[in-house]
Amino acid sequence: MTEKVALVTGAARGIGLATTKLFIAQRWRVAMVDRDGDELDTAAAGLNEASAFKYDVSLEAEVEEMVDAVRSTFGRIDAVVNNAGVADFGPIEETDFARWRRVMETNLDGVFLVSQAVTSALKVTKGSLVNIASISGLRASTLRVAYGTSKAAVIQLTKQQAAELGEYGIRANCVCPGPVRTKLAMAVHTQDIIEAYHDAIPLNRYGSETEIAEVITFLASDKASYVTGQIIASDGGFDSTGVGLPSLRR
Repeated sequence: MTEKVALVTGAARGIGLATTKLFIAQRWRVAMVDRDGDELDTAAAGLNEASAFKYDVSLEAEVEEMVDAVRSTFGRIDAVVNNAGVADFGPIEETDFARWRRVMETNLDGVFLVSQAVTSALKVTKGSLVNIASISGLRASTLRVAYGTSKAAVIQLTKQQAAELGEYGIRANCVCPGPVRTKLAMAVHTQDIIEAYHDAIPLNRYGSETEIAEVITFLASDKASYVTGQIIASDGGFDSTGVGLPSLRR
């Protein structure tokens, strides 16, 4: 049986890398895409079923070149995980247009550009799109005027894709991670913030990168063959409770 191929953006670290490894464990081949070439090469080392592609998804010319390179290498694309993103937080009154565009060009423009570029390949395989948004796209939160808005737009984009691409057999779904125990999060979250998140999340803990990857790979698989247009919060129940965190307002 021909192995399926997943294209994962933002694959050099975090959820993207965890998703790559889980795809490989499930006998997929993976095109790992990231603009951080050094980190990408380090992440891809030893992953025999993966190939690294250094491209910036916010740049249209690079996206077109990237998709051509992936198709040339693997011959097909069965699933695309639009995971690349930037987390640039700040108070609304301190968010100038430069910060707004910095967030939008990767978090929203990148998802649009990659999705548009891979559609023809996904028509051939009747493949799937899995867009990574955030719990911040479902509920407003402090310091996230640009980030949260970009992720809310990704949610709507996913619904548009599901509505318009379904006739080609292409599925489109969206995963909204809640607080995840990444190295970056643990480096910037104070103990006060960690405790506040634990209190606000029904499962009383952060999620792991692998737990998010499990949802992503399920949606990309044939097990989810009748699932499209869905927005799934993988957040320990965070979306079901309260609003905001006082610790983030101080």
